Amino acid sequence: MTPLLTLLALAGLLHIAQFVVASYMANVDLGPGYTTSPRDRAPSREMRPATGRMLRAYDNHIQMFPFFAAGVFLIHLTDQSSAVTLGAAWVYLIARVLYVPAYAFGWQPWRSYIWMLAMLCCATLFIAALV
Repeated sequence: MTPLLTLLALAGLLHIAQFVVASYMANVDLGPGYTTSPRDRAPSREMRPATGRMLRAYDNHIQMFPFFAAGVFLIHLTDQSSAVTLGAAWVYLIARVLYVPAYAFGWQPWRSYIWMLAMLCCATLFIAALV
């Protein structure tokens, strides 16, 4: 497996880890009666702010991950891997790992800067695929 595809796999594992942690926290806060139901009604209990933040961090990764995956696949399929693309992929993964505690602990404005860095890395992959 190429280094870029390895980083894509690691980003996928990060995605799964975020889902597990956020789901566990929601299950603790709302109870399994609600979380295993079809959720046709609003929950009878509220979530802790930290749980809401973890769910929003996960939702943000749902939005960001396709950009990263598409960029990695473009570079891989066109055989344009370079130090720049590998560096961008590493920085993306590190930024996304840092994004989780940044969101969980409300690191303002750092959370937004970390998000921008990850998006810049995705843009770098797309630009590198075009040149």
